[in-house]
Amino acid sequence: MFSLKGMTALVTGASGGIGSSIAVALAKQGARLALSGSNSDKLRAFREQLIEEVGGDHVEITCDLSDRTQVEELIPAAIDTLGQLDILVNNAGITRDNLAMRMKDEEWDQVMQINLESSFRLMRAAARPMMKSRFGRIVSITSVVGATGNPGQMNYVAAKAGLTGMSKSLAQELATRSITVNCVAPGFIRTAMTEELSDAQKDTINARIPMAKMGEGEDIGAAVAYLASREAGYITGQTLHVNGGMAMLS
Repeated sequence: MFSLKGMTALVTGASGGIGSSIAVALAKQGARLALSGSNSDKLRAFREQLIEEVGGDHVEITCDLSDRTQVEELIPAAIDTLGQLDILVNNAGITRDNLAMRMKDEEWDQVMQINLESSFRLMRAAARPMMKSRFGRIVSITSVVGATGNPGQMNYVAAKAGLTGMSKSLAQELATRSITVNCVAPGFIRTAMTEELSDAQKDTINARIPMAKMGEGEDIGAAVAYLASREAGYITGQTLHVNGGMAMLS
C-alpha cells in the first residue's frame, strides 16, 4: 500500500462500518487521524480500539453534521488538534428511504443536509488551509446508486449524485494547488446493516454482482488510502467505483 506517514486526516462518520474501515486503512499507512462522529461514546471506544490495534496518536471530535455551527467548527478543530490537515474524507451519511409520493419534506431535508450540505461546508473550509500548504486530498464516499438510481431513495440518490458533481467542480478549482478531489462509490458492502438481511435477500443481492459476493469495508478503505496518497497526485475529479462489477461505469 501507499505510505501516508507524516500526513493527517479527518474522517467523518468514523465509527460506522465503512467509516471505521477507512480510518483503519489510513492509520495502517501511517496517517494521524481526527475521528469524527455524532456518538461520542462510540467514537471514543473506536479511537481506543484503533490505537490499541494499529497504533498512532489519534484524536476524536464529536460533531453533529445536522448542526451548521458544529460543521463550521469541525475543520478548525481538526487543524487545532492535528496541527495541519492533509486529507478530508467525507464519509458520514444517513438514509431516510421512502417512495417519492410518500416522502416527507423532513426526510428530504435531513438527507440533503447531512449527506450533501455538510460535505460542501467541510470541503469549503478545508480548501483554504490546503491551498496555503499547496497540498491536499479530499475524498468523498458516494454510492453506486448515485449513478444508477434506486427506487425509494430519491433523496439519497440526489445527494450522492450531487456530491459527485460538486467534487468535479471543486477539483477544477483546486487542481493548480496540488489538491485533488475524488469520490469512491461503494456498491453493496458487508456491514452490520446488511448482516440483518435474510439469506434469501443476500442471495438476491449477490446474484446481481458478477463476483457473486458483497464487498468488505476493507475494499473501500484501500480505495480511499490510494486516492489519499501522494502517488495519486495526478488523479482528480474522478469516481472510483468499488462494486464487484455490479455496475460497470466509466
